[in-house]
Amino acid sequence: MEFFDRLVAYRVAMSLAATMLRRGIISEKDYSEIDTIMTKKYGLSLDSIFRSNA
Repeated sequence: MEFFDRLVAYRVAMSLAATMLRRGIISEKDYSEIDTIMTKKYGLSLDSIFRSNA
């Protein structure tokens, strides 16, 4: 998977997580855990400028 494809997949996943956070379905802690898992899954650096900031 190319970097761009991985980045898009990460951003889509985090967009869904952000929606769940705004609707109160998940907590800030849950969101943070999802972010860490998706960062690793899609091969982004933990300090990447592309990571979400909900």
